[in-house]
Amino acid sequence: MLNEFKDFIAKGNVMDMAVGIIIGAAFTAIVSSLVADLINPFIGLFTGGIDFTNMYFVLSGDVPEGASLEAAREAGAAVFAYGAFVMAVINFLIIAFVVFMLVRSVNKIKAAAEKPDEVAPEVETGPSELDILMEIRDSLAK
Repeated sequence: MLNEFKDFIAKGNVMDMAVGIIIGAAFTAIVSSLVADLINPFIGLFTGGIDFTNMYFVLSGDVPEGASLEAAREAGAAVFAYGAFVMAVINFLIIAFVVFMLVRSVNKIKAAAEKPDEVAPEVETGPSELDILMEIRDSLAK
């Protein structure tokens, strides 16, 4: 069983998957920063400075008016955090679009690499040596 496990780990697919997970984790941090630091300020600019992450309804409990979502949760109130959900959807759409663009680029590069080299068109050079010898043989046979 240990040898089977070693063979499984040594296969290329498992190693590719491990590399993909590591790169995916780093990529998630980059996209999260992109959304939080670059895109959300523009969304806030177009929506009049509204910060979606702190939008919530208090279902039960006492929360001071104007408190952030984090403060409401720390106060022990049950909150319906629809703003955090909206931001999660926006993050997902951005990540999905970036991954789509990445996969599209990789597929184009792969297709260009697999494209066969241009083959020169065949040029007729006249009869071959074998054709001429066969003609001579046929002429002598007559």
